[in-house]
Amino acid sequence: MARMQVTDEAYQKHQVFSELDRYASFYDSLAMAVFGFMTMGTKSICNIDTYVYGSIKGTIESIKAVLLAGRLNDGYALLRKYYDSVVINIYSNLYLNDHFSIDNLLTRLDNVGPDSFVVAKINDWLQGRERLPGYRSMTKYIRNSARLKPVNDAFLGDNKYIALRDRCDDHLHYNFFHHVMLNDNEVSIESRGKWLERLRRDIRDLFILHVGYILFMNSHYMMSSDYVDALECGMTPEEDSQLWVAPFIQAIFDEVITPARPDITALIKSHTSMQLQ
Repeated sequence: MARMQVTDEAYQKHQVFSELDRYASFYDSLAMAVFGFMTMGTKSICNIDTYVYGSIKGTIESIKAVLLAGRLNDGYALLRKYYDSVVINIYSNLYLNDHFSIDNLLTRLDNVGPDSFVVAKINDWLQGRERLPGYRSMTKYIRNSARLKPVNDAFLGDNKYIALRDRCDDHLHYNFFHHVMLNDNEVSIESRGKWLERLRRDIRDLFILHVGYILFMNSHYMMSSDYVDALECGMTPEEDSQLWVAPFIQAIFDEVITPARPDITALIKSHTSMQLQ
């Protein structure tokens, strides 16, 4: 097999680069789409996920930049950062869903005050007063969630994502000398193409996991703008338009999620009234 240089056309035009653009565009659209859904249980006046998705978009763009420069090992280090962001986003949404409850508050109306509706752990993280739990604690909380059992079973039934995390750690910590070589863009390496393709699949799999969990928990994030647009224009929304799915959401299922994981699409469709195709 020929040794690959980062200047080779096969490297510079690899499928991973167009896919990274696709994921960055998706996170940009999602950030804007969820802005109006206020994060209940915090003092934020807008959706904190908007800023999380904007940050993840930046990480995706950084991965593309370092890969174009031939720093494949740094690409995996950034994938580890992306992995952490995904876990934090899933955990914070789950923790808020578990601990914010108006029903619970109504049983103690005499004690309701300005902070009664605030979930302290997440709000203090937003305010810079408290760190979130470590990675192991957050993943354990997610794995043990009864409400997430269907999606946990779908994604965590084997060691696929454990192996993905291990690959990220191997690159991040230089656990093998070969990973050192992959960060030198002046060295011609026979396995460079193989590793670039492995990284492409790992990025895709992590993206699918993130979208799967978040839309399983927050199916309203799929909502198109038609319903709200009609209200803002003083018009009567079309029947069931609150259940219409935003085009960019439908497109990511059609182009990325369903071809790779039709079971995830079927799972989300069975769990929501949104008109996902």
